[in-house]
Amino acid sequence: MSAADAAPPRKPLGFWACWSLTVGVMIGSGVFMLPAALAPYGVLSYGGWLISAAGAIVLALTVGRLAQRMPLSGGPYVYVRDAFGDLAGFMAGWGYWVSYWTAIPAIAIAFAAYAPSVAPAIGADARTQTTLALALIWTLTLIALRGVRETGAVQIIMTLAKLVPLLAIIALGAIAGDVRNAPALNPSGLPPLQVFAATALLTMWAFSGLEAGAAPASDVEAAHRTIPRAIVAGVVTVTILYLSASAAVAALVPPDALASSGAPFADAARAFGPWGPPMIAIGAMIAAAGALNGTIFVAGQLPMAVARDGLAPSILARRNAGGAPAFALVLSSALGSALLIANATRGLAAAFTFLLTMSTLTVLIPLLASAAAEMRRSWRTAPGWAAIALSAAAYCIFAILGAGAQALFWGLVLMALGAPLYFLACRKTRA
Repeated sequence: MSAADAAPPRKPLGFWACWSLTVGVMIGSGVFMLPAALAPYGVLSYGGWLISAAGAIVLALTVGRLAQRMPLSGGPYVYVRDAFGDLAGFMAGWGYWVSYWTAIPAIAIAFAAYAPSVAPAIGADARTQTTLALALIWTLTLIALRGVRETGAVQIIMTLAKLVPLLAIIALGAIAGDVRNAPALNPSGLPPLQVFAATALLTMWAFSGLEAGAAPASDVEAAHRTIPRAIVAGVVTVTILYLSASAAVAALVPPDALASSGAPFADAARAFGPWGPPMIAIGAMIAAAGALNGTIFVAGQLPMAVARDGLAPSILARRNAGGAPAFALVLSSALGSALLIANATRGLAAAFTFLLTMSTLTVLIPLLASAAAEMRRSWRTAPGWAAIALSAAAYCIFAILGAGAQALFWGLVLMALGAPLYFLACRKTRA
């Protein structure tokens, strides 16, 4: 047997696939919907962007460090279980998974919200928008079921395509923006610290998914080197794009109009002429579809990793002929679809905000536990890395507290629902 014959087969995902998964999951509904949500906070909302950007970078460094040490599929679940045991790992994996299947309907809603700018008839019928969102979820689920390599290829294409509308708006803002559209410093009248906490939680949604590039580590070539580089490069990429695009939208749309806008990027694109809003809306829909593609992919990877270790039903770990965890993918999309239908009566904007908050909260808790895991591993041997992990943990706590009592209550309820499932799974395993 030759050396070439003896060499192990290359894994399906490389640097660009991990980078596009990280960037693709982050750049989705968040940046295209948030300018309107942040408008009531005025200039101080940029403080939230900067806090979240700094928090995302230290989180990216922390997750990259953990992935370098443990290049296994599962992300925070793997890191927390290794540091604190099965129960802590399961709860981290549960919260991480919940954050993804609650994100599925939120991103699909954002896709549907921009559809009326392309096809105005859709805007008159909420049922049609819900149907459109469901159709997108299941189309992308079918793509994910075809296999890991196919999903990675689709993700790279969609990630590159979604950069076009952002770059177009940034250029338009630089050329046609009006300084008279600059918002007031703090129109909400709230104390600055409270504004920063509230906007940090909202803007964290736009950075949610920064850890996505680490989730399929078992399918990544040279994962210990590839994943840390891809995650950090991805976060730096979106940070620059987010700050530039948000400033461009604010320069193009008056504050009052921005606060009430359902599609702020499409409104900003009116400066291009009649063809501007549909063009940007199509770009926003591609961005949302790309984010949803990555979210569905990761949502299937998470329960597979937990089941692989015997802490969840073994059916969740089974792969089909394309290497995709078929049952886990279908289950995640089914839960997301049920949540979408249940929240349809709220209206798209209200449903989006609720789902955004729940998804962000439930991902922050596993990320906080991951930062604690890195602190435990590095405190004595690598104090610099421990300090970075401590900064990541502080950011997570700050953003969690910014959610408010009601959102925090429901987020903790969702997390607590995982505990009985853990003990049930353990009992079945022992039996």
